Amino acid sequence: MGRTILTIVGVVLAGWLLLTAVGAILSMLKTFFFFGFIAVLVVLGVITVSKLAKKT
Repeated sequence: MGRTILTIVGVVLAGWLLLTAVGAILSMLKTFFFFGFIAVLVVLGVITVSKLAKKT
């Protein structure tokens, strides 16, 4: 009986750990994509201002 309970508790903890790890990875990727998007916008802004400065 005790072994069955410990097995069930182990499965529940393993599932919880898996979901936590997946959530952390997705959160990290979302953060990287956000910072990457901001970096692209900054680079495009600098390029645009640079080209406008050369034309005048």
